[in-house]
Amino acid sequence: MTSEQLFYDKKTGFDRLTDEDKQGIQTYAEGYKKFLDESKTERDAVLEIARMAESKGFRAWTRDDTLRPGDKIYRINRHKCIMLAVIGNQSLAEGVRLTAAHLDAPRVDIRTVPLYEDNGMAFFKTHYYGGIKKYQWTAIPLELRGVVCVCENGEVKRVQVRVGDKPTDPKFVITDLLPHLATEQMTRKATEVIKGEGLNILIGSVPSETVDEKCSEKIKLAIMEHLNREYGMTEADFLSAELCCVPAFNACDIGFDRSFVGAYGHDDRVCSYPAATSLFDLTETPAHTGVCLLVDKEEIGSDGVTGMQSRAFDTFMADLCRAQDVLLDECFENSVCLSADVCNAFDPNYPEVSEKRNDARANCGFALVKYTGARGKSGTSDATAELMARIRCIFDKAGVIWQTGQLGKVDQGGGGTVAMYLANRNIDTVDAGVPVLSMHAPFECIAKLDLYMAYKGFGAFYRD
Repeated sequence: MTSEQLFYDKKTGFDRLTDEDKQGIQTYAEGYKKFLDESKTERDAVLEIARMAESKGFRAWTRDDTLRPGDKIYRINRHKCIMLAVIGNQSLAEGVRLTAAHLDAPRVDIRTVPLYEDNGMAFFKTHYYGGIKKYQWTAIPLELRGVVCVCENGEVKRVQVRVGDKPTDPKFVITDLLPHLATEQMTRKATEVIKGEGLNILIGSVPSETVDEKCSEKIKLAIMEHLNREYGMTEADFLSAELCCVPAFNACDIGFDRSFVGAYGHDDRVCSYPAATSLFDLTETPAHTGVCLLVDKEEIGSDGVTGMQSRAFDTFMADLCRAQDVLLDECFENSVCLSADVCNAFDPNYPEVSEKRNDARANCGFALVKYTGARGKSGTSDATAELMARIRCIFDKAGVIWQTGQLGKVDQGGGGTVAMYLANRNIDTVDAGVPVLSMHAPFECIAKLDLYMAYKGFGAFYRD
């Protein structure tokens, strides 16, 4: 055998593309960019995924509804998590083909008592969500998105808030110091250049014209008058609101050759989108039931009723199993899961944190990640060799361009995914995702080739 046959070489995917792939890469990326612009919060993403699902023949499914092979169903959990399934020809006792991704992304949340006035300006107090470099969130345009739940005639009314996504909308901003006066600031550690309590969002400065002798905060009053007109809310309604600020720039092509997509929220919508759309695009009833699980709260530990550690997924699967008189444990032990989360792409600008032989590279395809975690593999699901080989076979047979990846050098840092929570349910699980540059920044970057290969990879997995 030759060295080419014996050695493993992580090659660029461009040398292995078919003509169909070349066309598909560009077309698929256009749909993905539109999805990103609509889905800057997990609530928005759930609505968009549900809309797309219904256009493909999916229906909302409730407990004890009958199920037949070929049925396309979904269930939404508290507006922030969605579970979709295409019922296969085989019994659920034979297991499912499961993909699990997350819809939440790092952002800046508005606090429960946020509004204040200071020196002629009005601000919102915030609390950042997820692992961010705080200094990256200053001096960029921000959108306000979320919901306000108000009590109206004894009933809870949910009001959608979305300001800043249209070209004519106002934007918001977290201010930063001018370099002329930042001598002390620039001597701090990067984690302290901008402090958490300094992430205050500028929202206005014009005082109210209302005559109110008891009110000394006329700018704050003007802001509340505007919010009351637009959304029917008072300041007390912030207590039952979920509002956040996200970057106000849309997804766009990067590079003269348009080979990359730059956007907010690739982590993890770059996996959520292909995991869902490949399920939508199944043209035949699969042998095994295909399930796509898109959850919330991964960026802060997967806790809570909409996170992966919630029993909402178990309940959904138990309801499916009950419809076929199958034990949930039997279904789980025969299931296979691709934990669909991003991995770091090797960045030649920062080679010192990566292990170039093992880290994923942009344009080398869909990345299988055997384990994540930190230090001595703490906090990870370490996939078995048998499972790695099984997924290799599926991808190779389908012509998927793929690679392996890891999370940087040993002891350099670390991170985790939802994989271990699924593996803890006795489901064979391995991480698989798209390599990302500038992960967790307000503007991340991915290669279109890798995105498309994720779509092909998930589709091949569902069809297995």
